[in-house]
Amino acid sequence: MLSFFKKTKISGKNKFLIFVGLVYFLLFIKDSSSAIMAIKNTAIMLVKIFPLLVIVLFFMSVVNLYIESGKIKEHMGKESGIKGIMYAIIAGILVSGPPYVLFPMLRDLKKGGARSGLLAIFLYNRNIKIPYIPVMIYYFGLNFTIIISTLIVLFSILNGMLVEFFAERRFEK
Repeated sequence: MLSFFKKTKISGKNKFLIFVGLVYFLLFIKDSSSAIMAIKNTAIMLVKIFPLLVIVLFFMSVVNLYIESGKIKEHMGKESGIKGIMYAIIAGILVSGPPYVLFPMLRDLKKGGARSGLLAIFLYNRNIKIPYIPVMIYYFGLNFTIIISTLIVLFSILNGMLVEFFAERRFEK
């Protein structure tokens, strides 16, 4: 069966879809109630993330239609400097939703000339959640909240520098 996947010209996405379908089918044969519950849970999850997918699709459309790759390079490219770092930090803090929903948008930014390190900074700063700040202050205190948020921002910059170092490094023999 695995040789079938290697010989045919089925894309990776479709291979994965077929594999998941087979797993669901085998589960249905073995235990139909568990399979039905798994399908229901999948549908519930899709309904929950659908609004996020629409928002990301909207932002991707805006980026593709109105922001030229020259602008992306200017604000998040090699020459963006501290301005690019600040954009990545602020955008990372403001964005919400699971990261896998944002990956297509980040890919488009990367293709448009955004630095790998700035995308890493963006993803790292998603750990600061504005709606949770009052709750953090309530449970942990103002000092803890300020310190942890500051450390997340500082380590995001270090993380971005490390990503750029390793992503752009050439391993030649």
